[in-house]
Amino acid sequence: MKKLNEMTITEAARALRAESASRRISVRELWDACSEIAKAKNPELNVFLEIFDADEAAIENAQKRIDEDATSASGRSAPMLCGIPLAIKDNILIEGKIVSAASKMLANYHATYDATVIKKLKDAGALFIGRTNMDEFALGSSTENSAFGVTKNPYDITRVPGGTSGGSAAAVAAHMAIAALGTDTGGSIRCPASYCGVVGLKPTYGVVSRSGVIAAVSSFDQVGPITKTVEDARILFDTIRGQDTLDSTTIPDGLYSENKKEIKTVGVPRNLFAGILGEDMLERFTSALEKTGCNVVDIEIPSAKPALAAYYIINFAEVSTNLARFDGMRYGHASRGETLLDDYLLSRTEGFGEETRRRVLLGTFVLSSGYIDAYYRKAVAARVQLTREFNDAFKKVDIIATPTMPTPAFKIGEKSDPLSLYLEDAFTILANLTGMPAISIPMGFVEREGKQLPVGIHFTAPHQAEKMLFTIGNTVEKTL
Repeated sequence: MKKLNEMTITEAARALRAESASRRISVRELWDACSEIAKAKNPELNVFLEIFDADEAAIENAQKRIDEDATSASGRSAPMLCGIPLAIKDNILIEGKIVSAASKMLANYHATYDATVIKKLKDAGALFIGRTNMDEFALGSSTENSAFGVTKNPYDITRVPGGTSGGSAAAVAAHMAIAALGTDTGGSIRCPASYCGVVGLKPTYGVVSRSGVIAAVSSFDQVGPITKTVEDARILFDTIRGQDTLDSTTIPDGLYSENKKEIKTVGVPRNLFAGILGEDMLERFTSALEKTGCNVVDIEIPSAKPALAAYYIINFAEVSTNLARFDGMRYGHASRGETLLDDYLLSRTEGFGEETRRRVLLGTFVLSSGYIDAYYRKAVAARVQLTREFNDAFKKVDIIATPTMPTPAFKIGEKSDPLSLYLEDAFTILANLTGMPAISIPMGFVEREGKQLPVGIHFTAPHQAEKMLFTIGNTVEKTL
């Protein structure tokens, strides 16, 4: 029998409700199993910025709901997530808890309310193990840019877990939590999912509320699940999804026409692979494609290559705007100098890390009056054109596939050149630019320096076609 902390959501929910007393587990036993492993492994991996004490009232309430199900003549009412310990990325507000976005700027900020996704999880009876490490303000691709130290990959502690939701992915991979929530700006759920050998879903933009989530790039950000299986991702997604009056960017179900067709054809933009995909990665990708049982068709998306430049221009611009409020006067870390200008300079220099300062400066530049036409507006136009090309591609194929990342997890400190780090996002940023849903599924391992490292296959579907991702994801998962 699996250890309790190694269970999936589905397995844990079944064990909590087992008819046989010898097979049944309690909510407290499940919590303790995850909490103990989290505390034991965290000093080495630096996954959690804070591991929460047990919320006795929440544990007792979850157990009561499950017990009432067992004696109810009307059947089960307690959701699948009732009593399930989850890890939460440190940019999602949990009332009363510190939420720092892994930045000194917010090191002592306590959330005064719950994010909408947290409210939904609490309503479902879910429990929260702790807040996970991340790249500061969700800016990066490795979780090396945290103000509170680097998170390490459970498969090889000399390597990164991916970013920016690296802490959440590592927590799931190391069985420190049953599942986790992350946020995805340009692959920030799917990148660490690939590097850590777990499942990561970026939903359609607007399907999940961002209320109570610290903004990085408002037109890209989405909250999504990081789980051990595709079915767990579906369960968590179905719990947090839905239109929200507190977030005007959320969309109703059925805004886009529902795609009910069977998945028969997978499109692959192979022109994107040249020069960045190694032979072993291509071999794993080809093998995973074959296991889908679909007809594989090469497609062209001309705007995909310049899309990376467009993505980062928009990213820098929105980061500069969103972080303007953290100035030492209105929000965040405050230092005082001899003049008002010194106050601003000291507060932001001390409060922000190097990568954050870089993006604020570049964003201010691309939005300046002399350069907004040359850079920002062209990037927005490129984004629109890319979306058109994806929509056209989906008239010919049912789903689009690439590797999630060009490489397995790289060594900590290896990508010290920012540009080389940005290039890692070549495949994942496309779904954020178009607002389409995408998922990363483990597709096996490749060897680096004697270590077997996980890698992922990446599927993109039309808007609001998450069901297609779960369907093809389940097919690939069953062949592993």
